[in-house]
Amino acid sequence: MAVTKEMKAEIVKKFGNGSVDTGKPEVQVALLTARINDLTPHFEKFPKDHHSRVGLLKMVGKRRRLLDYLREKNIDRYRKVIEELQLRK
Repeated sequence: MAVTKEMKAEIVKKFGNGSVDTGKPEVQVALLTARINDLTPHFEKFPKDHHSRVGLLKMVGKRRRLLDYLREKNIDRYRKVIEELQLRK
């Protein structure tokens, strides 16, 4: 199931300052995480779908770069996002 408008609006509202604040790194990381988590079961069903896997790897890389940026700028916001999204295990 893809990330719907309602799910996206809820994520933006939770991590942003308002319902239209999509520019914050926290919001972008949360949206990418939702898309990544949505695609993961697809690869269990279709392990040879390499074209989609390339897109997934690009999303993971972009999320990593955004997290690196956030860690450099504000470590407290970085730790909060990591904790809320449960990215470290």
